[in-house]
Amino acid sequence: MRSCIICLLLAVALPASAQIYKYTDAAGNTAYSSQKPEGIKAETVELQPLNSIESQPHTAPGPSRQTPPVVPQQPPYAVLELTGLPNAEALRANGGNFTVSVHLEPKLFGDDLLQLVLDGQPYGQPSNVPYMQLVDIDRGDHSLAVQVLNNGTVMQTSATQTFTVQRISVNSPARPKP
Repeated sequence: MRSCIICLLLAVALPASAQIYKYTDAAGNTAYSSQKPEGIKAETVELQPLNSIESQPHTAPGPSRQTPPVVPQQPPYAVLELTGLPNAEALRANGGNFTVSVHLEPKLFGDDLLQLVLDGQPYGQPSNVPYMQLVDIDRGDHSLAVQVLNNGTVMQTSATQTFTVQRISVNSPARPKP
């Protein structure tokens, strides 16, 4: 019972506490207060209603809100392949440096660039030139592919080719001294 009376008193007091009063102070300045000043003529200020937006209930996206499925498009290049790599023998590159070519049909479009992918990682800078230099590649087996990029997005990837680099032994007397 006691808590009901307290709640009722608070409910009655809330609207009164929201009132704003306008008055002129002793220095002649206009002042505003939430409490009515004593001994000074004050007028109540009628406030305009506040702008508010009702919150919308959060709903999980249903089938009607999902984006349409992405339909794979025809690759922009009919032919995209690496050339210049041996396929039945080791690649002899004593310094680990060699060049590969990219066979591309049709020719490279406007902003498209070529990016080598060596052992699953991008190699070098993207370029619009179909001849690419690989430098200081370690001996052993490697995989190489080329990607067509447009604004950093992979548009198409060639088939991956594996090859073996054969280099002069680090213990060879014929190897130049650093």
